[in-house]
Amino acid sequence: MIKSMTGFTSITNEGEVAAIEVTIRTVNHRFLDLHLRIPKSIAEFEARIRTIIQKFIARGRVEITISLQQHRPTVPVIELREDVINALAKALDKARDDGLITGTLTPGDLLGLPQALSIREQDDLLDPSNKDKLTDSIENVLVQACQDLDGMRVREGDQLRSDLEAHKLRLGELIKEVSLTADSGSDDLKKRLNDRIVELSSGLTIDESMLAQEVVRFAHRSDISEELVRLRAHLDHWDVLANSEGPCGRKLDFLLQEMNREANTIGAKADGLQISELVISVKSELERMREQIQNVE
Repeated sequence: MIKSMTGFTSITNEGEVAAIEVTIRTVNHRFLDLHLRIPKSIAEFEARIRTIIQKFIARGRVEITISLQQHRPTVPVIELREDVINALAKALDKARDDGLITGTLTPGDLLGLPQALSIREQDDLLDPSNKDKLTDSIENVLVQACQDLDGMRVREGDQLRSDLEAHKLRLGELIKEVSLTADSGSDDLKKRLNDRIVELSSGLTIDESMLAQEVVRFAHRSDISEELVRLRAHLDHWDVLANSEGPCGRKLDFLLQEMNREANTIGAKADGLQISELVISVKSELERMREQIQNVE
């Protein structure tokens, strides 16, 4: 199905152990490119998060931020950096011996030196049962956020589908015009060739059957019926891909490349200014469709 790669959602849930906020932002990318920002306390949950995301998103750059506000207060971890303090004490002892200062090193002095103390929050204060509850809550909120994001991407995908359908209909009309113009142009080409040969061969004896065969061969080299058949088949295949389950963006992009090759071949083989102008219009529609497909998962 046609689903946009662009989306955003942010969901907050007040769980039993902590308040959980999950924010997901997605943009275009050729492949699935996951970027996670999660607290250290749930770092071991990262693989599980990635597995959940991959159930909902197949392609695109995905930025996920998970933040926690635990209900029980955190206790800071305070560590003395003994190497710094020892070096400081030696420097002060020398300064006292030299008569530069008086007094001793006090706790208040250490509090004024950020290099001497390390103060941080404890990484994990949860007992196993609470941690299981927290990870289950995170999974539930993450799934809810993914579902919300998926709904947004589906709605935007419906808009993309409408725009692509309009271009596809126009493309079908142009292919029909190319076919009609090529049919009439083929007869004109044969007539011009015959007239030119008669003009150049004035007074010469010419094998009429061989001449007719050469005219047919030349006209056949300008025949674009096979390319038109393949273009129509590609349009039918487009509907099959766009209506199938699962991501289709890369397949549709490849299909557009194939259609563009057929248009180039038609432009090289077909005769006449009118055909050339129609081919330019065909390629223009294909390029507009390709620009839109870059946002389809």
